[in-house]
Amino acid sequence: MLTLTVEKRDTKNTGPKALLRAGSIPAVVYGAHHESTPISVPSLAFVKVLREAGEATIVSLGGLGAALPTLIHEVDLDPLTNQPRHIDFYAVTKGEKVEVAIPLTFEGSSPAVEAGANLVKVLHEIEIEADPMNLPHAISVDLSLLVAINDQIHVRDLKLPAGVELVTSVDDVVVLVQAVVEEKEEAAVPADLSAIEVEKKGKTEEGAEAPAEEAK
Repeated sequence: MLTLTVEKRDTKNTGPKALLRAGSIPAVVYGAHHESTPISVPSLAFVKVLREAGEATIVSLGGLGAALPTLIHEVDLDPLTNQPRHIDFYAVTKGEKVEVAIPLTFEGSSPAVEAGANLVKVLHEIEIEADPMNLPHAISVDLSLLVAINDQIHVRDLKLPAGVELVTSVDDVVVLVQAVVEEKEEAAVPADLSAIEVEKKGKTEEGAEAPAEEAK
């Protein structure tokens, strides 16, 4: 289990901007059996944990008394720097199921794709319900099942660990293969020379008579 040492945050005397400048991230931890508590988290340590855990792995928070098992519920990123500027942790209780989004990992190779078809990934995560202590870090998708063009893998085809229940519809398509559509080149249309007006060269000198019309 990953661990992260945090501190209770004084919301009256220390603002979010001051915390961020000092290398910490303002956060809050709450849960069904845990009162909402403002905390601060070391920025570098959190980024490392987020990279390893994602949002579907238990992270144990230290510094609040007894170790507190939590899930990273939401991370607010700065739109300019893409760095975390606020975090929501959800305190979990062993034995009480939670609903979370689990990322999908695509493994193996598709015979249809190797033969030239396109691979289209429709889903990149699925919603599940499980005991927080038994959450899978990811769920694998076996691409070798895609043998022919138009083959599909549905949510119902995924292999789930024991104790994990689906929330996402079993009929949803996870990934499929389709034929490559070649764009036809449009044939060049020949120019209509009769429609092009040719400008007469030269000008009629002033005082000069216009050419006489041809005799009929």
